[in-house]
Parts: sequence; structure tokens; C-alpha cells
Amino acid sequence: METMSEYSSLLSDLSENITNEDLDQLKSACKEDITEDQSNTITSSKEWFNYLEKNEKLAQDNLSYIEHIFEISRRPDLLTRVIEYRTTVLKISEDDEIDTKLTRIPSAKKYKDIIRQPSEDEIIKLAPPPKKV
Repeated sequence: METMSEYSSLLSDLSENITNEDLDQLKSACKEDITEDQSNTITSSKEWFNYLEKNEKLAQDNLSYIEHIFEISRRPDLLTRVIEYRTTVLKISEDDEIDTKLTRIPSAKKYKDIIRQPSEDEIIKLAPPPKKV
């Protein structure tokens, strides 16, 4: 399935941008969901992704958990990649995603605006008011 390969390449892309220090930070960001013993056995971002998948916190069509983790870990670079995948591959925009397990994080919107082009309406809104002559 097309989405699966896109998903794999997303994960490997993310992995390449996660150093060991990053991984420690990401693991501590989700410490409520990973016990310390389990956390110690996760030594690479691929293992971390595998763990999240096994525990149903990550799937090719469920990325809100890692979006949340990247957000609280202050990694807009990683977050932007995930949002880009979600909006282009899954075609799920912020507004469509109603039934996710996690409530959407409003600040993800500010990163999404970096990628998204403003719509006609928004451009019109941004235009200065006509000057009275």
C-alpha cells in the first residue's frame, strides 16, 4: 500500500534527525507511557517508534501522539515533517481530525502555517482597508 511506504520513509527520515541526546529527551517527554525499565532498553529512535507502534501510540494514520511529543520536546523541525506527511499523504487537516485519541494541540497550527499557503479569503482579509477619498 502506498501509504505504508510513505510512512516508513517518514519514520526513517525522522530517525535520521534524532540523535541519542534527542532520544533521551523524547523518551523523557513520554515517561508517563514508558516505564523506566522499558525506556532503558530503547536505544535508538527506530526502537522508540517500534515501542510506540506496539503500544498503539503510533500508526501510519495515527500520528497525534508523536506530534504531541515533538511539540513538548520543542522540535518544530520534526513536528513539521509529521504534519506535512499528515496533510499531504493522509490528507488529514487539523479540522478533519476529530476522532483522534489525543486532543489536537493548538500550537501545532502555528507550525502548520509555515507550510500552508494562505487561502484567498485570508489574503483578502490581510489586504488593507480601502482608503476613504
